[in-house]
This record gives sequence, structure tokens and C-alpha cells, in this order.
Amino acid sequence: MASTAYASHFPLQNIPFGIASSEKHPEPQAVTRLGDSVLFLASLAAHGLFSDVPDLPPGVFSRDVLNEFAALGRPLCQAVRLAIQELVRSRGTTGLPDDALEHVSAVTMHLPVHVGDFADFSCSLEHVKNAGRIIIHDERPPPAFFHLPIVYQGRASSVVVSGTPIERPMGQFRDTKTDGAADVVFGPSRAVDYELEFAAVVGKPLEMRKRLTAAEADDHIFGFVVLNDWSARDIQAFEMIPLGPANGKNLGTTISPWIVTLDALEPHRLPPPPRVVPVPRHLEDPDNGAYAVRMQVEVVTGSDVTVTGTSEVQSLYWTVRQMVAHIVSAGSALRTGDLLATGTVSGPGTGTHGCLLEATRGGAAPIRLVSGESRTYLEDGDVVRMTAVAGGPSSGVGWGDCLGQLLPARPYA
Repeated sequence: MASTAYASHFPLQNIPFGIASSEKHPEPQAVTRLGDSVLFLASLAAHGLFSDVPDLPPGVFSRDVLNEFAALGRPLCQAVRLAIQELVRSRGTTGLPDDALEHVSAVTMHLPVHVGDFADFSCSLEHVKNAGRIIIHDERPPPAFFHLPIVYQGRASSVVVSGTPIERPMGQFRDTKTDGAADVVFGPSRAVDYELEFAAVVGKPLEMRKRLTAAEADDHIFGFVVLNDWSARDIQAFEMIPLGPANGKNLGTTISPWIVTLDALEPHRLPPPPRVVPVPRHLEDPDNGAYAVRMQVEVVTGSDVTVTGTSEVQSLYWTVRQMVAHIVSAGSALRTGDLLATGTVSGPGTGTHGCLLEATRGGAAPIRLVSGESRTYLEDGDVVRMTAVAGGPSSGVGWGDCLGQLLPARPYA
């Protein structure tokens, strides 16, 4: 069932979109959330409450993913949000049709979109410096970092909704012996990590070989999710030279069930960090495309909760708009439901790291949990919970949580 702990994330200023089902609504369909109430949009539409929204296709809210709605573009999404807000202002939730309203504890959330492509960027200068210092003893960013948002293509088939368990992967990695030598072994990863990320969901598609600048990217962004890019560091380290990560990353990618729109985040827009070098015209973002979003990651063991990192999206060197402009600059298309992630969101100091690789300095400095246990990397049974909020407690909007539990590896028969 959906979490009841985050009612404050969903004020009337938010109106996110997701897919849910329940006993009263057994088929997954489009919903929004207001406090602890979930509003089923197909039921609202059946009562004629979107009759003033032009060009809204019949049945669009009855689909089991949001792709058809997201593809309609930002103006129509804005009109639907406005209609919901005006309806709630005039009637309150108690004045809504009974068949359209359920408590969040009664619903099950589903993957909100069909994801056709998943691209994972590296937008945090602090993460790049921290990881470089740990892995290759050199904090200097890669040569391309200040010129473009570097990126690799992930496995869209491994994207799952919050609450889905993640299994410790089997893979090949170097097993270092006491004498310093290393054999390549196949077995359960010994270094499963999380990565705290922010991600854009593509709405309006873009055909191949169409030009797009960062300043134009908003028209193609449906909204944003919190994302956990689960990583097996030992498998990743062995496989990624020279072609990049694959099995070290595709054990699972968890996203929050609620997609928060650009309009909900508009009051929280901020300028990004200053540029180190000039960028090509298509990557210029004159409208300041960063958002003031505070993210947090926790490791939960039994009833004990340990905050292991807190960081800010506005600290990222590259904005989401620049990510969108870059990924299509060589001619690629955008498809509705594509997922574009920022990479790990990290800060410069202790307590601001978005992954255990950084927080434990590659395992050299284990962190202490509230339970008294220590961790270098995740143990079987650990639950990772991520949250994010834009603005303050009384005026902000949030995503609820993005969580997953690490299960033991299943050996080959």
C-alpha cells in the first residue's frame, strides 16, 4: 500500500500525477494526491469535472500508464492541474464524488509511465571529484565534464516503482587475496550501493533530427521523479573499462510513484552554479533551469532509521534542460516516458554524499548506523529510502518516498 507518512508533501500547490489501483478501482489508472487523499481522475472525468479542458481525449485517465496524457504537452497538463485546484478550492475534498476519492492507505501505486529509454548523466561536480579521489586518486573531472553533461544509456527494463524489492546481483568481479593478487570470480556482489538522483520524465515527444535548445526543453518535460540508481560497485569496476557500466547498474532502478510537474516547481527555480567554460548555444540555459530541491537518503534496519546523506539539486553543475538538449543534439529522438537522470546528487562535505561509495570513502571509513551496526556497503535486508522536498515545510512540494529493500542473491541452480 502507498505510504501515509508524507501528507505535507502534497499541498494544493503540488497536484502530481501517478498510477494507482485499489479494491474500489481494481484497474490501474491515473490519480493525483492531496494530503492523504488520492483522487482518481477517470472518476472525476466521468462526472464532467474536466469538461472545460479543451482537447482532452476521452478515456485518457483510464490507461494503466500516463504516457498518452504526458504526450499531450505542457499546456494541457497545466489545464488539468488548474481544473483540479479550482475544484478543490470551491468544494474541498469532502465535496468531491465519493467514487473519486480514497485514502492513500487504501491504494497501491504502480509504475507511472512506460519507460522506453533510460539515460543516466553525471551532473554533480562534487560527486565526480569525490569518486575520482576515491577510485583513481585524482579529483580532476573528466576532460568533457565542463563542456557537456556526460551520460551513459541504462537499461529501461530494470526501472521499477518504489516498494519493489531489489535482489543482490550475481556477477564477475576481482577478488583480492591477502597477498595482494586478484582473481576474477563469479558470485553475489559484495558492494551493493545506492545513488540518490533526480530525474526528468519526457512528455511531449521529439522526432529524430529535430533541433532543440535547453531554453526550449520545458515543452518536452512532463515532470520529475526521485530515482535510486542501485549499483554493484565491484561488478561495475571490473566491467566498465573501456565501455562503461552495464550489469553493475541494471540490477534495478527505483523511481518514486509520483511525478511532480514543472509548474509545481516553478516557484522554487534558482540559477545554477556559474559556468567554468562557455557552452555551445544549444546548451545555454538563460532562464535559470535549476530548482531548489533538498534530497535525503536513509538506510532503514528494522525499526532504526539512519540518515546517510542530504544534498541539493540546485548544486548540480548541469541542469535538466541542458541534459535534454544534449541527449538529442546528435539527432536522437525523445519518446514519451523516457527517463533522464542527473546522476548522484552530492555535496562537498561529510553528510552530503548521495552514495555509500562517497560516504565511506570506498569502504575505507565505514559509517555507523543508529542501530550500532556499521556499513561500508548495503547488507541483505537493508531498506533504502529517499525523499525530496522543494521549498519549506509550509510552502513546499514533495515526492513522498522512493524506497526498496535489498534481498539476498538467488544462486544459479
